Amino acid sequence: MNTANIKKYAPKARQDFIAAMTKQAALYGVTAKGCEPMEIRGDLALIGSRTFPKAISRARDALVKRIEQIGFAQTMEQAAYSWFNRLCAIRYMEIHGYLDHGRRVLSTASGEAGTPQILDDCLDIELPGLDRAKVADLKLDGTQDEALYRELLLAQCHALHEAMPFLFEELDDATELLLPDNLTKTDSLIRALVSAIPEEDWQDVEIIGWLYQFYISEKKDQVIGKVVKSEDIPAATQLFTPNWIVQYLVQNSVGRQWLQTYPDSPLKDQMPYYIAPGEQPAEVQAKLDAVTPESIDPESIKVLDPACGSGHILVEAYKLLKSIYEERGYRTRDIPRMILNHNLFGLDIDDRAGQLAGFALMMLARQDDRRLFSRVASGDVSLNVLSLQETGHLDMNQLWRSLNLGGEWQQGSSQSLFESEQADLSSAKADNRYQLLERTLARFSEAKTFGSLIEVPAEDAEPLKELLDKLTQLAKEGDSMQKPAALQLFPHVQQAWVLAQRYDAVIANPPYMGGKGMNAQLKDWAKKSYPDSKSDLFAIFIERGFELLNPFGFNAMVTMQSWMFLSSYEKLRMKILTESSIECMAHMANMVMGIAFGTAATVCRKGGHTETKGAYCYVEYEDIGDDDRPVSFPPLNERNLKAAKQASS
Repeated sequence: MNTANIKKYAPKARQDFIAAMTKQAALYGVTAKGCEPMEIRGDLALIGSRTFPKAISRARDALVKRIEQIGFAQTMEQAAYSWFNRLCAIRYMEIHGYLDHGRRVLSTASGEAGTPQILDDCLDIELPGLDRAKVADLKLDGTQDEALYRELLLAQCHALHEAMPFLFEELDDATELLLPDNLTKTDSLIRALVSAIPEEDWQDVEIIGWLYQFYISEKKDQVIGKVVKSEDIPAATQLFTPNWIVQYLVQNSVGRQWLQTYPDSPLKDQMPYYIAPGEQPAEVQAKLDAVTPESIDPESIKVLDPACGSGHILVEAYKLLKSIYEERGYRTRDIPRMILNHNLFGLDIDDRAGQLAGFALMMLARQDDRRLFSRVASGDVSLNVLSLQETGHLDMNQLWRSLNLGGEWQQGSSQSLFESEQADLSSAKADNRYQLLERTLARFSEAKTFGSLIEVPAEDAEPLKELLDKLTQLAKEGDSMQKPAALQLFPHVQQAWVLAQRYDAVIANPPYMGGKGMNAQLKDWAKKSYPDSKSDLFAIFIERGFELLNPFGFNAMVTMQSWMFLSSYEKLRMKILTESSIECMAHMANMVMGIAFGTAATVCRKGGHTETKGAYCYVEYEDIGDDDRPVSFPPLNERNLKAAKQASS
């Protein structure tokens, strides 16, 4: 993919979106300096000398409250990215024909920047919650295109919430209030998006990751090399992984597992970066034969990316798993449900990255199942890709009372919660589910700092799944108190369940951050929990990857090369060499990944024979001046990799 247009557009888009949100907030008397008083008079809201409909007062109050909680700059940053994210997602879907009504929302029918097709065809559009009478009135007026388009765009976002709530959250009042005016004008944010990136660049879902990579590039430059606050860790550590490296990792972990059981599988011909194991010593081969299952149920293969970013690794894993299902004769339309429900899991501390990863998988699945969105909305398909959420703000006892799992309190009643005999939680604390929930919430109080490094015991996996199923049921069928409590707890229980499971492959491009960049909390925790790899987050993730694996699972990561030779990683190296086998490695020179240091894509097998002869190659950098980016895998490198298929050590 030629990323020149994205690289030029996305950093400026961040500035433009933040400026637009800031301007819109100022319209309602909210600035970095403070908030003008608002007075309600009848059906009007007065802010300074400006008058607005009274209906905006709730949204304005919500905006002021959010600013009090997280600050003005952070509020504008969040709102800007929310709208950038949604508009990019809609642009991708309209180009690929994934919107149910079949019209383009951001561009003309032919895909150009201009009057959006949905505005021209608004009288024929049906969207949940869209007031058809109001649409007709605005259309017939002839002068209300801005107001009409705003109604249509918000209705489209509301409709997409049903299928992708992780990306199109329920638009709260504050976020809607900051949606800029003049959306149909020639200088609008929407026109700029449509004009800046040609349609051919939107053909691959990989564009979503590149948009995010360049969107945060300026923020990354601001925090890199400094002691990083928890909220800035994503920007400081995000690094987009070139596609060939992702394929190398996925094919030599998930693909290797499949081919060891089914060596004659046609899957081998679909994996250009797979390196077949060479001839092994007799004792190594004997152990390999002993641990290789006679058959594999595709639904049993579990893959985790514990630092999934925008989902590039999960996307490639989906493609490979799809081929595995097809080989076993599954119907194409059933495969997305199987993969999303059973096979793929992803976590990240960055809310925005988690949204994009989920979106990328949804788009792949939608290619194979036209009814995917409705299946997600109905609960038939679930997505196990999420951003980790903190729990410090949750009131455990109040939520437990609201769930009323044991039926101790009068159903649907709030009065009984304050009666002394019912407020006594002594019996509840003896309930295994209460204990499970209590210790689970305690683990994630600092989730944005520690992320997937938080340990959840494997023995909690089954009870967490049972609790998760119960919360799902209560969110749909519970009473007026159970439903909101279940919805609030669900993501926290789900992330614990993901970390409690054990996987056949853990694949990642983990965050790179040395001790100098860690804040005091993270640095102290690293020393205590991972003394052998504490010098950098990437090394800690290598260790963590082995902990998350099933016996004989694959740990496939692309990391800095320093773990191979620095004295500070000597104990980590010994642990890897004595407790696992290195199946293969592509050692890459400076700039191969577009960064000024060497890296290594390494696939290890937990519990593999220490005498295993792995395949190794050295990948050199060759700059051909295309788009100011190195070509990560020019012919010279390809020859090196092919040579590794015969090399052994």
